[in-house]
Amino acid sequence: MQILKKHISAASAWAFYDWANSVYPLIISTAIFPIYYEQVTPDTLVLWGLSFRNTELYTYALSVSFLLVAIFSPLLSGLSDFLHDKKRFMRWFCYLGAISCSLLYFFSDLYEHGYLALGLLLVILASLGYWGSVVFYNAYLPELVPKHQQDVVSAQGYAWGYVGSVLLLAACLSVITSYGTEWTAHCFLAVGVWWALFAQVTFYILPHSHVRVEKAPKGAWKEGYKRLLVVLDQTVHTPMIRYFLYAFFFYNMGVQTLMLVATIFAQKELTIPTSGLITSVLLIQIVALFGAFLFAKISKLFGNITSLSLTLLIWISICFMGYFYLDPLEPLEVRAQRFYITAALVGLVMGGTQSLSRSTYAKLLPETENHASYFSLYDVTEKISIVFGTFAWAFLEGITGDMRLGILALAIYFMLGLILLLRVNNRYFLQIQEK
Repeated sequence: MQILKKHISAASAWAFYDWANSVYPLIISTAIFPIYYEQVTPDTLVLWGLSFRNTELYTYALSVSFLLVAIFSPLLSGLSDFLHDKKRFMRWFCYLGAISCSLLYFFSDLYEHGYLALGLLLVILASLGYWGSVVFYNAYLPELVPKHQQDVVSAQGYAWGYVGSVLLLAACLSVITSYGTEWTAHCFLAVGVWWALFAQVTFYILPHSHVRVEKAPKGAWKEGYKRLLVVLDQTVHTPMIRYFLYAFFFYNMGVQTLMLVATIFAQKELTIPTSGLITSVLLIQIVALFGAFLFAKISKLFGNITSLSLTLLIWISICFMGYFYLDPLEPLEVRAQRFYITAALVGLVMGGTQSLSRSTYAKLLPETENHASYFSLYDVTEKISIVFGTFAWAFLEGITGDMRLGILALAIYFMLGLILLLRVNNRYFLQIQEK
C-alpha cells in the first residue's frame, strides 16, 4: 500500500472511489437488479395490507432511502466538519452500502418466505449507503484541487466509474450467460465485494482533514444542523449559489428519476427484452464516458452555465422523445431501435450533467473549512428533489397505471431548472478558467 501512496495523488485516489462505488448505480439501480426484481415479483404486491404495482412499490422504497439521506446527512456532515474527519463517515456509509448489496443475494428467498419488507429494507439501506458516502466524497473535491481544475477532476471520477462499472457488468453478464439466470443473485454479492475492496485505495490515500478529534464532545451531534442553518443563511445571501441550488433541485428531479426508472419503463411499457436492456445500459455507459469530458471541455471554453444549459436542452428533447417517439404500439424492432437512439442521447448528457453539477457547486463555494456542511446542503437539495421526483413518478403510475405521463412531468422539471439556471452569472466561471 505504501507504493500506492507514493505513486497515486490524493486527487486520483479521490476519483478512484467512483471506480469502486459506481457498480452500485449501474448494476443495482439500473441494469440487473430492477430486471431481477421485476422477474421475481408478481405485477401486484401486498405490503402491510395495501396493494401496489410491483414497480410502484420499488420506486416508493427508493424515495424512502433518499428521504433518510436528506434527514441524516446534515447531522453527520456537520459532525464530520466538527471532528475534521470526513473519511470516517464516508467509510461507514460505504460499508453499509456494500454489505446491503451483498445481502440482496437473498432477496428472492426473502420474498418467497414472506419477508418482502426485509428485502425492500435492503434496497433502502444499499441506496442509503451509496448516497450517504457520496456526501462526504463530494465534500473532498474543493479541498484537493483548485477551482480551475475541478471540472476535469470531477469528470475523471465519473470516467473511472463508467469504466469500472462496465467491467463488472460485463463479468456478471458473462457468468449469467454461461451458467444461467439462477446465478443473477451472485452479481449483487460481487457488487458488495467490489465496492468495499476497491474503496480501500481511496481510504488509504485520502488525507484526514486537519486535526482529528477521536471522540465527539457532548452536544456535538447537534452541530450538524447548526452548521447547516449557518450555511443556509449564507447561501440565502449569495445569489449565485441560491439560484444554482434552485435550478439543481428541479433538473436533478428529472435526471435522477429518469435514470432510476428507465430500465423498468423500457421493460414494462416498451417490452424491450432483457438482452436489449443490457445493451442499452452498456451503450449509455460508454457514451457517458466521452460525454463527461466533452461537457467539461465545453465548460472550459464557454463556462459552466452554458455547458449545463446545453445538457438540459438535450434532456428536454429526450423527454419528448420518450413520450412521442417511443411508441409502445410500434413493432418491437422499431421500438428497440428508437430506444437505443434515446439511450445514446441519455449517455451523452448523463455524465456531463452530473459531473458539471458537482464541480459548478464546488466553484461557487467561499473559502471555508466547512466543505462537508456546504455539500450537505447540496446533498439535501439533491435527495429531496429525488424524493419528489420518484414519489411523483410512482404516484402517477399508481393512479393511472401508465408510466408515460411521468415522462412529461420530467420535461417540466428540466424546463424549470433551465429557467432558473440562466439566472446564474456564467461570466464568473469564465474568469476562473482565465486564472
